[in-house]
Amino acid sequence: MRRSKLSALARSITLLASVGAPCLAQAADLLPTLPPEPLPPPVEIGGGWYLRGDVGVGALDLRRTVAQDVSHPPAAYKYATLQDYVGDQAFVGAGVGYQFNPWLRFDVTGEYRTQTDWTFTARDTTFKPDGTGYNRTTGKFASIVGLANGYVDLGTWYGVTPFVGGGVGVAHHMFGNVTDQGYGDYQGGFGKAPDKDKTSFAWAAHAGLGYSVTPNLKLEVAYRYLNMGSAQTGAVACLPADL
Repeated sequence: MRRSKLSALARSITLLASVGAPCLAQAADLLPTLPPEPLPPPVEIGGGWYLRGDVGVGALDLRRTVAQDVSHPPAAYKYATLQDYVGDQAFVGAGVGYQFNPWLRFDVTGEYRTQTDWTFTARDTTFKPDGTGYNRTTGKFASIVGLANGYVDLGTWYGVTPFVGGGVGVAHHMFGNVTDQGYGDYQGGFGKAPDKDKTSFAWAAHAGLGYSVTPNLKLEVAYRYLNMGSAQTGAVACLPADL
């Protein structure tokens, strides 16, 4: 079970008091009228509370980018996706949790996921399937994720504890530096979008191994599947190719 440093300090004080008790008893033999007072019971501070820190790399899997015409009234727009890419993110996080018993624990975590590149290239097929007007849209993408998690520890063998778990929460996505460049029939066209934030429902599944380095320090190596919902860019305002 994880303990705070305060808990470890309390045990050390209790141990020192127990070791010192025989000396007090011998001194009391010289003064029969002053018997030694009993030692107070050990007090445990901290209980099952623990702090955690997390670092890692998230290999992002971009399912699909959807391009929509947002003009008023909307214009017809069809396209064929040629490239849909987002880079990986490093992340750093922290949290606080509670170990209810030897096999069940819960924690609340927050993490920042670093900025990465996003690229979306499409061919305009609005008027003909083999059109030669292309748009390449790029931007920068970062996230903040907060989760409430629960874990089940599956026993300990040779100091190693496998565990599984799950979590639910929110993911706040930040899109910036979004530009659109035209190629082919759209050569010379250019557009830019304002920065846009969006918050989505998020959920996670965990699996990993933990190892207790000391009674108050545990290291974990884990895999987590994290679904961060959807993100959205601002509306791209494009200049025509002949300007």
